[in-house]
Amino acid sequence: MIGVTAQVRTRVTVPLRFPDGYSTTADVFTFTGLADGREHLALGLGDWQNTTSPLVRPHSECLTGDVFGSERCDCGPQLREAAERITEAGGFLLYLRQEGRGIGLYAKLDAYALQDSGLDTYQANLALGRGEDERDYTAAAQMLTTLGADRIRLLSNNPDKAAQLAALGVQVLDQVPTGVHLSAANARYLTTKRDHTAHTINLPSAA
Repeated sequence: MIGVTAQVRTRVTVPLRFPDGYSTTADVFTFTGLADGREHLALGLGDWQNTTSPLVRPHSECLTGDVFGSERCDCGPQLREAAERITEAGGFLLYLRQEGRGIGLYAKLDAYALQDSGLDTYQANLALGRGEDERDYTAAAQMLTTLGADRIRLLSNNPDKAAQLAALGVQVLDQVPTGVHLSAANARYLTTKRDHTAHTINLPSAA
């Protein structure tokens, strides 16, 4: 359970427009009292205020994928997909400052270099002396609880997100997979996530 109470610091309305032309409007929340002290954001999308079981995606920051369109991962397409699906359903997109599964931007790029030499994404993190996945969803649970969203539908392929949120007191009513955003550059990455950490990714057998 959560031991620290967070509070809303700022709420501001921000119009969003993605490179493919899709646009929506978000109520963007900042917080005080988050457990890790980082500047995470919650974006209320669609009719989030009148949704009893909001659709929620905890999205870990990925500068290379979200901003620069890197195809080594599926983060950018997942972010774009989440914005539209949550707008339609009503809910929250949590933008979590946990780059590189929590190891940071520079270390993530170091891990990329190790992947180029043959390691997979998890092996590379371990070779750097880090955990396979260092992300912690305590702050995400705090934000949801503060916003009154303690019963959610989770938009994620990652069973660890559901397990952590449930342990922190957020009731996950349903886990909704994202789409499959497969490219030649990320096929090995997605296959590793599916096989190593049981992500619900329905890849073609050739992948």
